[in-house]
Amino acid sequence: MKIVLAYSGGLDTSVILAWLKEAYDAEIIGFCADIGQEEELKGLKPKALRTGASKIYIEDLREEFARDFIYPMMRAGAIYEGQYFLGTSIARPLIAKAMVDIAHREKAEAIAHGATGKGNDQVRFELTAAALDPHLQVIAPWRDASFRSLFPGRAEMIAYCEERRIPVQASAKKPYSMDRNLLHISFEAGILEDPWMDAFAPKNKDMFKLSAAPEEAPDKAEYVTLDFVKGDCVAVNGKALSPLAVMQKLNRLGGKHGIGRVDMVENRFVGMKSRGVYETPGGAILYFAHRQMESLTMDREVMHLRDSLIPRYAALVYNGFWFAPERLALQALVEDSQQNVTGTVRVKLYKGNLMVAGRKSPVSLYNPHIATMEADPTQAYNQDDATGFIRLNALRLKVGRAVDRTTAQPAARKKTRAKHSRKRGPRK
Repeated sequence: MKIVLAYSGGLDTSVILAWLKEAYDAEIIGFCADIGQEEELKGLKPKALRTGASKIYIEDLREEFARDFIYPMMRAGAIYEGQYFLGTSIARPLIAKAMVDIAHREKAEAIAHGATGKGNDQVRFELTAAALDPHLQVIAPWRDASFRSLFPGRAEMIAYCEERRIPVQASAKKPYSMDRNLLHISFEAGILEDPWMDAFAPKNKDMFKLSAAPEEAPDKAEYVTLDFVKGDCVAVNGKALSPLAVMQKLNRLGGKHGIGRVDMVENRFVGMKSRGVYETPGGAILYFAHRQMESLTMDREVMHLRDSLIPRYAALVYNGFWFAPERLALQALVEDSQQNVTGTVRVKLYKGNLMVAGRKSPVSLYNPHIATMEADPTQAYNQDDATGFIRLNALRLKVGRAVDRTTAQPAARKKTRAKHSRKRGPRK
């Protein structure tokens, strides 16, 4: 049996690699996706081989991640529960897709992951696999009772590695878990499980990797321009860039000014609430500027229709349905809505704040001559027409109010009669 394992070289996946090989008497093929985590990949291959893998694939998927996953999601304006930019959520379908491709290449019967049985990632990996190849078996060790009985905690995992001379760097105590990619860094668990704990307090500043604390950001604001073509940012400060280079540039700019920090309690797909802290400096700038571009160029009803679908789209991404037909159908609507989202947005960055400092477009729907409070030289809008417009929209409100008064009158009369009856006193 051949199994393709999502492998990072950390404690969990190192233990899982060795355990899978023994428990399934299988050949293990490791896979590590470079999606911008900027973690040290050097030495990962010999480490995987020493741990028991027959081979390992390390693939640079950063450009694909930016172009085919982050950008389409940004065009949709997706944000989960009003705060989360879906950094981890959007990475999982790409990783799972690559694992399925490798399984086909290696003629493997199964793929495996180290996601826990309480989290969202297990769903994202497995729904992607189901959509792309329903015949592939998916192995989730953390949902295997025999695996959990062997490893009830980190101490047992560390001892297991020491016994088998598996090269890992781990301690029995870890203050939080961290996941990093091109779009963000997420922090959860450990000390963050107390929602009253202030993650942004000065004593916790070393936790953050992508952004400066707003209090320590430069005292001088910085302006950045983003050029859009059909909803995609194609240049920053006038320089044409690929989607990957755009994200890298905006991460540096946003991080410098403390942009994109979020602390939230979110609703996991599996039914529990979870507290997460996020750094999304580049994504926050891109999301904000894209919205400003849309405000100038999108038809009102198209925008409102698309906006009504944002919670649904974001939930599909969060819950792992990236390759589901309903997400693809929503994406088709999104693509059509973006045809004229073209132009330039200027953004001001200052101590954690994003402020628009201008927007322009060759296909702008904003006409200052029509919107002006002065006389309209175009005569496109006749203010007298508003009288009939308001009357028509007020009609149902007037009718409704009249009905309310009619139904209220009998009750009022009955109440009045009862009051007078009490005043007369009992009959003798």
